[in-house]
Amino acid sequence: MWLSWKLLLFLSLTGCLSEYSEAVPGVPTSYAAILRIKSGSSSLAAFNSKNRPRLSSPSLGSVSSPGWRGAAQHYHSPTNLYHFSETFKNDESVDYGPVFVQEPDDMIFPTDSEEKKVSLNCQARGNPTPTYRWLRNGTEIDVESDYRFSLIEGSLIINNPSEMKDSGQYQCLTTNMFGSILSREAILQFAYLGNFSGRTRSAVSVREGQGVVLMCSPPLHSPEIIYSWVFNEFPSFVAEDSRRFISQETGNLYISKVQTSDVGSYICLVKNTVTNARVLSPPTPLTLRNDGVMGEYEPKIEVHFPYTVTAARGTTVRMECFALGNPVPTISWRKVNGHNPSKARLRKSQAVLEIPNVQLEDSGIYECKAENSRGRNVFRGQLQVYTYPHWMEKLNDTQLDSGDQLRWECKATGKPRPTYRWLKNGVPLWPQSRIEMINGVLMIHSVNVSDAGMYQCLAENKYGTIYASAELKILASPPTFPLNQMKKTIIVTKGQEVVIECKPQASPKPTITWKKGDKVLRENKRITILPHGSLRILNASKSDEGRYLCQGVNVFGSAEIVASVSVKEPTRIELTPKKIELTVGESIVLSCKALHDSTLDVTFYWTHNGQPIDFEKEGGHFESIKAQASSADLMIRNILLMHAGRYGCRVQTAADTVSDETELLVRVPDLISGDMESAMAVELNPWVEYEFRVVATNKIGTGDPSAPSRVIRTNEAVPKTPPANVSGRSGRRHELVIAWEPVSEEFQSGEGFGYIVAFRPNGTRGWKEKMVTSSDASKFIYRDESVPPLTPFEVKVGVYNNKGDGPFSPIVVICSAEGEPTAAPIDVKATSLSVSEILVAWKHIKESLGRPQGFEVDYWKDMQQEEAAEKVKTEGNESSILLTGLEGNTLYHLTVRAYNAAGYGPPSTAVHAATKKSPPSQPPGNIMWIQDGSHVSLGWEPVRPLANESDVMGYKVLFRQEGQSNSQVIETQKTSAVVLLPDVGVYIIEVCAVSEGGDGTASPQIRVPSFSGGKVTSAQSTLHVLSTSSSSVTLLLALMVPSTSW
Repeated sequence: MWLSWKLLLFLSLTGCLSEYSEAVPGVPTSYAAILRIKSGSSSLAAFNSKNRPRLSSPSLGSVSSPGWRGAAQHYHSPTNLYHFSETFKNDESVDYGPVFVQEPDDMIFPTDSEEKKVSLNCQARGNPTPTYRWLRNGTEIDVESDYRFSLIEGSLIINNPSEMKDSGQYQCLTTNMFGSILSREAILQFAYLGNFSGRTRSAVSVREGQGVVLMCSPPLHSPEIIYSWVFNEFPSFVAEDSRRFISQETGNLYISKVQTSDVGSYICLVKNTVTNARVLSPPTPLTLRNDGVMGEYEPKIEVHFPYTVTAARGTTVRMECFALGNPVPTISWRKVNGHNPSKARLRKSQAVLEIPNVQLEDSGIYECKAENSRGRNVFRGQLQVYTYPHWMEKLNDTQLDSGDQLRWECKATGKPRPTYRWLKNGVPLWPQSRIEMINGVLMIHSVNVSDAGMYQCLAENKYGTIYASAELKILASPPTFPLNQMKKTIIVTKGQEVVIECKPQASPKPTITWKKGDKVLRENKRITILPHGSLRILNASKSDEGRYLCQGVNVFGSAEIVASVSVKEPTRIELTPKKIELTVGESIVLSCKALHDSTLDVTFYWTHNGQPIDFEKEGGHFESIKAQASSADLMIRNILLMHAGRYGCRVQTAADTVSDETELLVRVPDLISGDMESAMAVELNPWVEYEFRVVATNKIGTGDPSAPSRVIRTNEAVPKTPPANVSGRSGRRHELVIAWEPVSEEFQSGEGFGYIVAFRPNGTRGWKEKMVTSSDASKFIYRDESVPPLTPFEVKVGVYNNKGDGPFSPIVVICSAEGEPTAAPIDVKATSLSVSEILVAWKHIKESLGRPQGFEVDYWKDMQQEEAAEKVKTEGNESSILLTGLEGNTLYHLTVRAYNAAGYGPPSTAVHAATKKSPPSQPPGNIMWIQDGSHVSLGWEPVRPLANESDVMGYKVLFRQEGQSNSQVIETQKTSAVVLLPDVGVYIIEVCAVSEGGDGTASPQIRVPSFSGGKVTSAQSTLHVLSTSSSSVTLLLALMVPSTSW
């Protein structure tokens, strides 16, 4: 009954346990990108051949483990880095194989949980939509036959889970018509804590001065437990010191030298780190023998770390070493083959060596030495630091022609060095006659349709496995020709270049042959078969006329097209007169004659200043007169000033186009005579409001202008002013960005004003035109996935309104966007500056494409996934940035990548830096001061930081006059200081510790009056005490008063 009551009281006072009630701080099991612990299985044995360590009681040389919180816990590993084209696979019209969006995570399920179900998540995307199956220990789960299992989308739900039936390794297999991929393995464990055996424990009897080990013998449990010991009755816990030690590996209590005060009853208390359940052992009485006192003897190391301790890089290693002996031994540590890591800490009176964030260079042989006046004892063991596999190169989705060779390489780093295996559609892939697998390289010679599917590369060492996947598509089809390449007749003139297209669609790529008539065509200096299959003939002549046949052949079939070539005499043109000068109101006829091949029809086109003349809308001023088949005339009647400019005649035949121009100058008539009462204003801008005034002049001078006329708007007309300064702008990859200065409203000539953007690849013929309907627009973006970066385009921008199309700007050459940066920054370094600041610096490789506009730094905590990273940007050529507002004593991972208007470049390899520990949270305690006039002598107890806080480097005394905000500061490495108060008034004084992580918590304020420099006599001096705890002040006085000059 006593034990039951004590247990009830103990469980209700969880806040009293302090460090005993907290889970051991640890690292996550999501070790790095796509890392996980490898597990074993039964079937699919060739695939699952490794054993996975379970989370049971760790060895004496342990790695810190997760802090469990009593519900089903997940190990959150980052999503696999499956590499595929996002743009391609975001297109719902494109079919592709499955790609994991979410994979199952390791889970520990408390057996006493109120939620009686387990959910293992799995989600994939693909087109068609993938289906799902699940494996347990390598064997497929029949979801239909067991009512406890159900699938929601891809996730597996287990109702009323049982450790005997359901614990094990789970994998999700997702499939669509293109193949299958297998998820990483997820371990399902069950958390529980059994009861101690109720059998009474025998008393342990030893001599005074002898060492003793009290065994805990914990009950069955999963996963880890925390040990503590109760002495006699709760809440009297055994306090660990140089004489007493509780091993968190064995659970036993070690007393190096028993004293009479140790006699009593000892109870082992264990706590499950997941469920928080606690149980007490039966008491073990400790008594003293009456046959004398144990004499002195040399140390005997009773508990020590293993001969080989393995730890993952970045975790915290704790190694235990404790000895029995009389006198009580002193424990010391050293690294045999070097210096102890500077970050190493000694805990529990030096019985525990703790190395946080262990790195490869921390590996080596460590020695624990126990020593007293009677001798010494030494134990040595080796620390081996390993790293999980990490991808250096991943796979890309690949599309090959039948008969091509596939070469995929996946490359990973890790210690031990990873080995590689391959899966096809979730099943192990083995070497065959066409298939080779060497050191992460997969080669398939002469691929065929049977090789298509989903492939996965596994990189693994004894500590973990990572997956990468890619899809292989095999193209296999006979040659076919698009309709626009079918039978055609090509007419050219002598001396021109002829290109006859022959681009069959086929896989594998077909062999192309050309014939003229019945003879195979031979290539020479004039006649060339281009790489894509088309035929090019330079400097065409009559001998090149005839019937041409192109044939494409591959293993699946053949196809052919026929084209006829006809070579004509080139067309010539005569335009008269060549230059004309007329007065407003006169008329003129321009004559255009064509000398052409008699078998060709000709068409005439007239232009004014480069723009086609619309004979229907020019108010009767223009008339086209066709005298005969090979000539045409242009009559211009009642010429106005606006009719001045360049007039062109363009002659077009089926074989060629030629043109010529003439220039028309229009003179202005003389001034209006004095006896006229009206005049016509010409060459005004269309669709603009005008006011008019009349000014009289004679030989004496000019008079005042008349009052303005009413406002008159001119009629609408076709716009005549093209945009100015047509140029390119930066954009994203595959974009052509065209910019211009908008045409002002006075030159828009009417309503419905907009722009015509025309462009074509440099060296091609046909223009592509796009309408921009906004009159204020100044930019147009053309996107084409097939356009490589920096492709030159000829560009012109025209205008239009409701009356018709206006002129185009002069042709300029603009290049398409260069694209996002292609190189990752190098030499990335991260340096911790304080508890909340890390300085990140890098270098950037200059490259011809994708020049950066700035850089983005992504950073995330060690416990987080990279997807949760915070982001901060720089602009220009900055090569460093200071990250602020970070959490103290936290390991951060950081990457840097360049960006520009086109997008982001690849990230750098991740680097790591840990912020400094937080400054001490405890203020200096028991502050005492004596005032001697304007001098105040201060003393205080030293601040002792907690394990997760920075060490104290010194102290600051801050003082200021009441009502002022700026403090004066005195820095000292002692626990005392003298402050001079220079002026009359009340001063406020505070004391705080100084550490690597910054200033600690300040003490409560002290208010001290300062007299006008007058000195208080020693009889008037008073000792003041500001106590911040219940500790004895008397002892502090005894220690401090003699050591001061008060």
